[in-house]
Amino acid sequence: MSTNALPTQSTDFPGWYGEVVRRADLAENSAVRGAMVIKPYGYAIWEAIQRALDHRIKATGHENFYFPLFVPASLLAQEGELVEGFAPEVAVVTEAGGKRLEEPLAVRPTSEALIWSTYARWVQSYRDLPLLYNQWANVVRWELRPRLFLRTSEFLWQEGHTAHETEAEAVAETLTILHDVYADTLENVLAIPVLRGRKSESERFPGAVETYTLEALMRDGKALQAATSHYLGQGFARTFDVHFTGRDGVEQHPYATSWGASTRLVGALVMAHGDDRGLRLPPLVAPQQVMIVPIYHETDQADVLHAAAAIRDELGAAGVRVRLDDRADYRPGFKFNEWELKGAPVRIELGSRDLAAGTVTVARRDTGEKHQIPLPRVGTEIGELLSDIQTSLFRVALHDQERRTLSNPDGYQEMIEYLREAGGFVAASWCGSGECEARVKDECSATIRCLPLVEQPERSNTCICCGREAAQSAVWAQAY
Repeated sequence: MSTNALPTQSTDFPGWYGEVVRRADLAENSAVRGAMVIKPYGYAIWEAIQRALDHRIKATGHENFYFPLFVPASLLAQEGELVEGFAPEVAVVTEAGGKRLEEPLAVRPTSEALIWSTYARWVQSYRDLPLLYNQWANVVRWELRPRLFLRTSEFLWQEGHTAHETEAEAVAETLTILHDVYADTLENVLAIPVLRGRKSESERFPGAVETYTLEALMRDGKALQAATSHYLGQGFARTFDVHFTGRDGVEQHPYATSWGASTRLVGALVMAHGDDRGLRLPPLVAPQQVMIVPIYHETDQADVLHAAAAIRDELGAAGVRVRLDDRADYRPGFKFNEWELKGAPVRIELGSRDLAAGTVTVARRDTGEKHQIPLPRVGTEIGELLSDIQTSLFRVALHDQERRTLSNPDGYQEMIEYLREAGGFVAASWCGSGECEARVKDECSATIRCLPLVEQPERSNTCICCGREAAQSAVWAQAY
């Protein structure tokens, strides 16, 4: 681990982010441009996110399946909007086995085409519906400006693909996923507050009738699209000739949804909670929730290590993810810095003086506060402390989001200046025109992140951009 100080968030946020990802052993660049190697510590965080999502996906009635990585190019081409939306990012295989392929194979940028062409064989009657399926997979989108976790040419994700008898069922599905799976995971596991809303027409997923989104604010004032849930209507069913006999005996097309969240959530954790010392991980996703660092001399080594191991075993038996860092070749100060950088929520320091006093010293990573705990109460108080850290990280992030949200600015110029500085979210009234949306983007690189699902009661009746009658509220921000 490098001993050089990290760049500060206030002076070089991109540099800070890159150094934290590298030094905390989350990921590194691979030999393939734009693709990353996820290291064990980073992958452990992803596994925790994956478990939380998978539990909620299954709890809402969905099952997992798996489809191939390769998609016949002709199949992908059948869905015009999908192809147009992903064309610059699609990787294509033209040779394999030493021969030129008769038909090129696209490396999936998303799986709607392959899955819906298969659903044509699975759906015959209304009795076959709904299809509630999800897949954990990798996808490839050839990024021109890659950034570890946030935008890489290959990334890991889950993608749900469902088919429904009625439009109402499909719309309800997209909102169930948005609220009960994604928002619940982000806010209650990752401790990241999110705005819930719809995308504007220009920001929708290719082929979608409606795209619902969760938008999170990072500590540099930029937004991150954390997860999306799409209502696709009957377009994919028509394209791939998926139809069923309804309850009335009439043949019709099912209604579709798709939804996904990816390894960019690891990047979201870094940027939503990290500070100038590195990561601050919410306990529910931390690979090690408690790190025990023994402090000893040769004369008391055996006693200190014995006591530290007993604490480790007690916490482990209580379900805490705990590690005893007894590496003999590293000094305690080095270990303190390393686990602060890696964001371990709680550090327990134990030395001969602590043993003599019958206590341990406990340090919180989120606030840096230290205090003593009597040895007999370690098991009880550590559990309470982890719960408090989880709650506190969310509360701090929510306060920061609220503090950095400019609602109903006095005028267009105030809004543009705030967005140019990446001050955070701006919530204002919008007429709904693409011209106003494009004007804001041209002047300050900000986009409409979402049209909130809950309207602002105090919103203006006129568009912040053009002064015409407003159709709805919109939230703008610069974004990753």
